[in-house]
Amino acid sequence: MEEIKKVTWRSPSNIALVKYWGKKSGVQIPANPSISFTLEHCYSETSATLVKKQSKGKDIELRFYFDGKENMAFRLRMLKFFDMIAKDFPILQQYGLFIHSTNSFPHSSGIASSASSMSALALCLCDLQNQMDKKKVTKDKFLQKASHYARLGSGSAARSVYPLISEWGKAKGVAGSSDEHAIPFEKFLHPTFKTFQNTILIASSAEKKVSSRIGHSLMKNNPFAAPRYAQANKNLRDLIVALKKGDLEKFGSIVEDEAMTLHALMMCSSPSFILLAPSTLSMIEKIRKFREETKLPVYFTLDAGPNIHLLYPNNIKRKVDSFIFAELEKYCEQGKMIHDNVGKGPFRVK
Repeated sequence: MEEIKKVTWRSPSNIALVKYWGKKSGVQIPANPSISFTLEHCYSETSATLVKKQSKGKDIELRFYFDGKENMAFRLRMLKFFDMIAKDFPILQQYGLFIHSTNSFPHSSGIASSASSMSALALCLCDLQNQMDKKKVTKDKFLQKASHYARLGSGSAARSVYPLISEWGKAKGVAGSSDEHAIPFEKFLHPTFKTFQNTILIASSAEKKVSSRIGHSLMKNNPFAAPRYAQANKNLRDLIVALKKGDLEKFGSIVEDEAMTLHALMMCSSPSFILLAPSTLSMIEKIRKFREETKLPVYFTLDAGPNIHLLYPNNIKRKVDSFIFAELEKYCEQGKMIHDNVGKGPFRVK
């Protein structure tokens, strides 16, 4: 097939500090604002290639490859996404499209692969459309547009297009905040957090019993939904203050509270479900005991799964590494863990 234009983008996953859990009516509109660290080593790399279309109709011609193999399940998901956004991306109907995607991290490792993959794809599409239109836009406008369309594919993907840290969801007192796209928050971040470490401890790599999509929907009838959304807004305001001041103790208190609340909400859903593993609870107890004994600022958070994200400043990395290997590794599935840190955001691969 004759290649007309090709772009490749690498985009990272992220780890939410204040969690997004529950949706308003509309397409991927969050019920509460969220904020997340952008990771560095856990990323998706996606190439999108425009080719001459074989038919003259408006049908979208797509071939999707994951890890070098054609993937029909992903292709069907992409077609639904493309049908939704086709009016804003004429290239989807004017050309055929080949997409090749790969992740730097294994499947079911506690990393939000939809955040990295959908943000990488949105960046590719926005880049291709701009090039074919010969349109020049500012970096800020480009990333905001990519965040908007990434959100339509996966809510948390909206936050992956910015370096270090980003906020998503309309929040009182947060200038520029929006339900439609994330905003960068780097300029408000204390230097302590700019080199923060994130070690992912794999308690289980088994597929989740309940998907995040279903989990979000169960919030509609959760008796604790309203107080949760009030809590999230307060936690966001308080966390922003801690992030600006470099207040590690306040940061850790809020982040751990958010993690435990997320899983408590799952247990209070109807039907209820539990995603924590016994080893998750064992590691939490060890982390709390270690912090109490050493007074070191080591904290944990959890996404919608059993795997722990251990968060700590770079200047205590050696001590924390020793603790991990002495006390936590035995609770990880086959000793599996991923060492990551706060990252610089996505970039176009040359």
